[in-house]
Amino acid sequence: MTKKTIGPWAVHTTRTEYENPWIKIEESKVTHPDGSPGIYGVVRLANLATGVLPIDSEGYTWLVGQHRFPFNSYSWELPEGGGKKGVDPQRSAARELEEETGWIAADYFPLGEWHLSNSVTDEIAYGYLAWNLSPGTPAPEPSEALTVERVPFADLLARMRAGKIPDAFTHLIVHAAMDQARNGHLPPDIANLLLVD
Repeated sequence: MTKKTIGPWAVHTTRTEYENPWIKIEESKVTHPDGSPGIYGVVRLANLATGVLPIDSEGYTWLVGQHRFPFNSYSWELPEGGGKKGVDPQRSAARELEEETGWIAADYFPLGEWHLSNSVTDEIAYGYLAWNLSPGTPAPEPSEALTVERVPFADLLARMRAGKIPDAFTHLIVHAAMDQARNGHLPPDIANLLLVD
């Protein structure tokens, strides 16, 4: 007997294969849309993803470098991190910005809500543009070994185009911010800092 349906899939059983404080891996026995039996694996995330494009009055932003365990490679990204579900994601993004870069932003503009890998995870990511920056107190987590670099926004774009920044979330945030700037949705002085290409 079918337990439930998810779109065109009939779901017969679901069990947790693995769980830790950050992720849960589920496997469901399903009937595929074509009627054949199968399984479907989903990684369920305990937190929301948040990311920030901070921009200062001189047109500089901040990149955070760190070694990413799954790919065993060093990655340059915008300030990013997790936020608890039920907490305003902008608040979580502001916390990440200060923790990773030591900057506090007075103004935030929401850029979008995205599903980063929707075939196998339920992760939801929220991106923001931030400006009117003032110094705060950096406080990276004990598990993080970060390098922070202040770079002109144009240099960030050049690195992205050269394939030196493969982080998808960074690309989404940057392109969404530039789109908002082109369409007149940002204060003109902020938009002008982003329209450098």
